[in-house]
Amino acid sequence: MSEPMREQTRETVYFRMESRSHNEQFARVVVAVFASRLDPTVEELNDIKTAVSEAVTNAIIHGYEEKDGWVEMEVSVDTTARELTVTVSDAGRGIEDIEKAREPFFTTKGENERSGMGFSFMEAFMDTLEVESEAGRGTRIRMSKKIGQPEC
Repeated sequence: MSEPMREQTRETVYFRMESRSHNEQFARVVVAVFASRLDPTVEELNDIKTAVSEAVTNAIIHGYEEKDGWVEMEVSVDTTARELTVTVSDAGRGIEDIEKAREPFFTTKGENERSGMGFSFMEAFMDTLEVESEAGRGTRIRMSKKIGQPEC
């Protein structure tokens, strides 16, 4: 007799996309559909989509400097903890000074070209944000958000 099946509380999807600006929208849609397993509010969903947009755009614009490369995403939901986790990785140029890059308005691009608010938006819209990077090897951003949590 086989063991009874336990309810799976974590589901994960992994995908890889070319570092092209139009794929930022694709990433937003994939994450939004996957997050729907947790029945988020419209506001929670918009927060998640904004954070994903910033992470993917950073990989394309800063990581690869709009050259060819791959952006990888891993998205998981934990239905018991009601938590969504998104990891965005690239093998681009990396970030020399992570703390400096996380400062509001900091950008490596021209003043009029980028706002320098990507990490600030990710931190504001998600509950956790971890950034790992090595110059010349790429960057990995991991962020998570609890769904259905009361606002403080």
